[in-house]
Amino acid sequence: MAKKLSIGSWAYAFGPYEDNPVPFDDVVKRLGELKFDGIEIGAFKPHIDINDYPMKSDRDAVKGLISYYGLEVSGLASDFWSHPGPATDEAQEDDKYYKLFKENLQLALDLGSPSIRVDTVTDAETDPGVEREVAWDRIVSLWRRCAQVAEDHGVLMLWEFEPGFMFNKPSDIINLPKAVDHPNFKVMFDTCHAQMCATVGSRQVGEKETLGDNGVIELARQLKGQIGHFHLIDSDNTLHDDHTSTHAPFGDGVLDFDAIIPVIMDETGYDGEWFSIDLCFWPNAWDVTEDAKKFLTPYLERY
Repeated sequence: MAKKLSIGSWAYAFGPYEDNPVPFDDVVKRLGELKFDGIEIGAFKPHIDINDYPMKSDRDAVKGLISYYGLEVSGLASDFWSHPGPATDEAQEDDKYYKLFKENLQLALDLGSPSIRVDTVTDAETDPGVEREVAWDRIVSLWRRCAQVAEDHGVLMLWEFEPGFMFNKPSDIINLPKAVDHPNFKVMFDTCHAQMCATVGSRQVGEKETLGDNGVIELARQLKGQIGHFHLIDSDNTLHDDHTSTHAPFGDGVLDFDAIIPVIMDETGYDGEWFSIDLCFWPNAWDVTEDAKKFLTPYLERY
């Protein structure tokens, strides 16, 4: 299946852009001018925050804007970070996390998103208030329920692993979707996160665990059949603010996409429509967006 290309709107909204974000309307217009196929929506301030767009008419206006510029929605990254992580006592109380998930699922439906992104929220090296085994079981149970309600409404649930969040070892990344054990729960595979988790072994609790010098490729292979979406971006083997992966522009890092993309296409069983570029936290994301598209276009044509 030929892949469509999108980019995450959050790259122009927080981090280096926090004090001067690019308005969502301008992002959509620019991506349309650059002939992207879609946009991946950051559903948090200052872009499409769920509380700023409470009515269906508000959300229809966003859909109309995206459609006007010839784009589709490739996915939705919701704001779960402003709330307790799914492993915490507070998230369990009165089913708070599950209710929050359903609210964001409705936003995904209203905006026409085929998927919704989650993560474990709890910092990789922070105690969530319970033993890690309990945290694992809580997350697995909650996410299985979330995957089911998302499936009931035709939206794919995606977990994005990162070195900055709990359960970031290769074995965690491989085993968590097996534990959730739901066909509507898949992994969002970001190439720079894969490098930092599986090759570098950043921010892991206890004994470091890696998959060797080709960790990105080996992790992708071991997740065969479990990957529901790809974020493509380079890695320079560093962390941003000692927290999560640096999303380096293509060519500024160490990743060999001539080796990675054939494995993604031929050996992972990925049959989704989209590849998404992620320039999260890059200080000049707006300026390198066109170059990122130019870098990936030959791969899309070749495969």
